[in-house]
Amino acid sequence: MNRIKNKFKHLTISINTTLATVFMAMIIATIEVIGVYFTRQLEQNSIDNFQSSIQVLPIVTNQLSLQLVRDNKHTNSNLNRIVNDYSNGIGTISEIIVVDNKDIIRAVSRLNDKNRIGQRVNNTIVKQVTSTGRQATKVVNDHGDYMIQVTPLNAGNGSTNIVGAIYVKASMQGVFNDLRNISLMFLVTSLVAAVMGAILSLVVSHAITKPIEEMQSQALNIADGDYSSQVKIYSNDELGQLGQAFNTLSVRIERSQEESESEQRRLDSILSHMSDGVLATDRHGNVNVVNQMALNFLNTTEEKITNKPIATILGLKESSQDLIANQKGIVLTVNEGSRDEVILHASFSLIKRVTGFVSGSVCVLHDITEQQKNENSQKQFVSNVSHELRTPLTSMHAYIETLNEGAWKDPNVAPKFLQVTQEETERMIRMISELLSLSRMDRGAVKINFEWVNFNDFVAHILDRFDMIVKNNQKEGKKKYTIKRQLGTQALWVEIDTDKIAQVIDNIMNNAIKYSPNGGVITASLTHDDHRIILSIADQGLGIPREDLSKIFDRFYRVDKARSRAQGGTGLGLAIAKEIVEQHRGQIWATSSENRGSTFYIALPYEPMSEGDEWDEA
Repeated sequence: MNRIKNKFKHLTISINTTLATVFMAMIIATIEVIGVYFTRQLEQNSIDNFQSSIQVLPIVTNQLSLQLVRDNKHTNSNLNRIVNDYSNGIGTISEIIVVDNKDIIRAVSRLNDKNRIGQRVNNTIVKQVTSTGRQATKVVNDHGDYMIQVTPLNAGNGSTNIVGAIYVKASMQGVFNDLRNISLMFLVTSLVAAVMGAILSLVVSHAITKPIEEMQSQALNIADGDYSSQVKIYSNDELGQLGQAFNTLSVRIERSQEESESEQRRLDSILSHMSDGVLATDRHGNVNVVNQMALNFLNTTEEKITNKPIATILGLKESSQDLIANQKGIVLTVNEGSRDEVILHASFSLIKRVTGFVSGSVCVLHDITEQQKNENSQKQFVSNVSHELRTPLTSMHAYIETLNEGAWKDPNVAPKFLQVTQEETERMIRMISELLSLSRMDRGAVKINFEWVNFNDFVAHILDRFDMIVKNNQKEGKKKYTIKRQLGTQALWVEIDTDKIAQVIDNIMNNAIKYSPNGGVITASLTHDDHRIILSIADQGLGIPREDLSKIFDRFYRVDKARSRAQGGTGLGLAIAKEIVEQHRGQIWATSSENRGSTFYIALPYEPMSEGDEWDEA
């Protein structure tokens, strides 16, 4: 027992030393802070008093102003006499200079400076005072401590007319010597106070450590009761022993806290990795928990929606309580009409305690944007297909019905009706063939057979075929048109599926021919840069309205349905062309001006070949 007491005594001395050091440091710091504040105040007061002592008396400034106003041949001598009389009366003043409002020196107090009279003063402070009319004071510690004070001279009492200024320079060595002596005296007293504080701190620290020992003994008694596990302690003082006792008592609380935090982390991990948005509310319907996916869906931040009604956050007119009570699923649109539009399905469920008390609710936001778009696309697609197939079928039904009623016997009518029926049948076959092609593209079942070709020669070959069509049309008296080429002579090697790209160019050329006026010019141009080649095909047709340009590559979309159907189009050619170009990692777009024609562009990836590239012909 004595050994334990001796050990505790040793530990107490250690804490005594620590507390004494801290207490002494606090005393010294306090004294130093007070000393700095006192010294600063004393210095400022001394400077203010010194400034007042060298302040030029009003009677003197009035005399100087009067002489400057008169400004006769005796002015300079009178000014020097006044300055000398005033400087002799104040021992701290070492220099006085009088200048007029033109910054010309009119009088000086030192005999050695008499030759400066009549010269322009080269002093910033003096010029500032003569221009502003406000007194300026400056303390200078360069090569001796002194103060400079420049006072404006007015034409009379209360007048704002500046006639000059008086420059006064006075030595402050006596003032600063007094301040240094006071600072030294304060330092000595601070050291004495620190020693006395150290003695007092030892007494106070001993009084503080005694109750700590008693707390330690009590904590050990508690530890001997219910808790057996101990936390390792690295400290050897009373605080370490006290920490050992209370750490032992806190083992079970620590474990419980760790379990609670682990559960919270698991819940946070689940919420943060969910693909759905989650909003939790209190029983009043105010949001208190939200995951990152919900913030992304709603395009907001946690600070903006925390403790806000969930109905307001979701943009609903119902109250939050009604929304939670009904627990019905709702569909809402975020950023409606914009490119970032998101369609969400919100479902609600209550959070209940064991007693049945409702403490809040959970709202789950599921993104159904793609689902809605797919459903709308499917509905539109089915509607378009039905419409496109119904039109030729209706026409065929009418013609066949007429033939069946006896028109087949009429040699003038029957051939025409049969021809129309054949044309409509061929159009339906083309449409179904193109629908099957699009379906295969959508499923990714179309194989692309890439090969390297000189795109310049490839386009020229396709245009040669259309030139032959031009010649045949001229012989048969059909629509005439001219194909203008701007392809260049440089070999542009690209990797493409020649059949499918030829299909795209054929489609665009056929459209250009179809909608061009008789005698029109179709221009095919080929340009390139370091990343792509661009083939443009321009016609001189009716053009495409601006509001329709973004839709012409949609399936079954026609700018002028009557005109397109009369021309035999299915409304799928440009949609197929777009799919083919995108499979080649390219782009297709169009520009147009009504009544001036349209230009279609096909851009394909291209990498220039350097002179060192070699072709393996083996």
